[in-house]
Amino acid sequence: MESAPPYLSSQNQPPKRTGWIVYAVIVTFFLFVSALANLALFGVAIGGRRAESITGNRHGRYEEQFVEGDEDARDKIAVIYVSGVISDSQDGYGTEEGMVADIEDQLQEAMDDKRVKAIILRINSPGGEVVASDTIYQAVLAARDKKPIVASIDTMGASGAYYIAVGADYIMANELSITGSIGVIMESFTYGGLADKIGVKFYTFKSGKYKDILNPSREPTEDEKALVQGLVMEVYDKFVGIVAEERDMKVEDLKNGLADGRILSGKQALDAGFVDGVGYFDDAVDKAEELASIKKSKVVRYVEPFSIRNLLRLMGKNDKAKIQIELTPNQFKAQAGKLYFLPSYMFQ
Repeated sequence: MESAPPYLSSQNQPPKRTGWIVYAVIVTFFLFVSALANLALFGVAIGGRRAESITGNRHGRYEEQFVEGDEDARDKIAVIYVSGVISDSQDGYGTEEGMVADIEDQLQEAMDDKRVKAIILRINSPGGEVVASDTIYQAVLAARDKKPIVASIDTMGASGAYYIAVGADYIMANELSITGSIGVIMESFTYGGLADKIGVKFYTFKSGKYKDILNPSREPTEDEKALVQGLVMEVYDKFVGIVAEERDMKVEDLKNGLADGRILSGKQALDAGFVDGVGYFDDAVDKAEELASIKKSKVVRYVEPFSIRNLLRLMGKNDKAKIQIELTPNQFKAQAGKLYFLPSYMFQ
């Protein structure tokens, strides 16, 4: 008969280390917070000195970053970037204020700086929201009254981006860029037929017959189509009128010609009188110096300085990892019932 295994008392078992693990986690956490705070304070301390070492000056809430040119030159040319879909939304944009407010602030920064002799709008955008585009255009006009402005269209400066560009004193476009696309677009959709097939019904209670216009649960009426089309054409008339005024063209010639939503290459735009010259960014710099009557300049851009607030805002974002498959190059999702200055291919 085999004997039972010897009994092991709890005194012979290795001691649990749960307390040490918790202590280590707490210490690690406080060390991380301390290191983060020191990094933030270090960034605040060197932020101003870094701006001075780059440009020798600092205005408002932006730092100046050297781009090209003569770094020792006193006269400056400020480059302001108009990139991506133009929108009032703050989502997805690099600063807390959003795209429109950021561009307005940068234009004001350039106007307030006496050493900035000219402004370049470096454009790479397909256009965007109607109100956002018009707001930036108005800000460009205000800046143009004080300093010469050159619009430099890189890869694309179409629709709402072209709307902004015509506010400049001179438009320089890359020969192979895409521009033009003068027009307005609004889209909607319906899923009422699909809902009927699966037995889903919609009930809408409204105060007037147009209160649920563009309701996706039903087909629009003829009156609704006419109302929306009238709204689109009203905005289109303003777009064409601005282009005609800024480019010294006739409204009817535009409406009967190239202002039908078509896109143009930089060379075609030059032939049509939509731009003043074809060239690269360096050519836009040369033109800005010519308009400002200066021989050499330091080209700078405005950047957000390091701050604890921006750091905490970025850390607070909850961006979950996504796997996205795009069958077409179109990644823009238009909001139904919203007016846009955008090329039609972005809605396909």
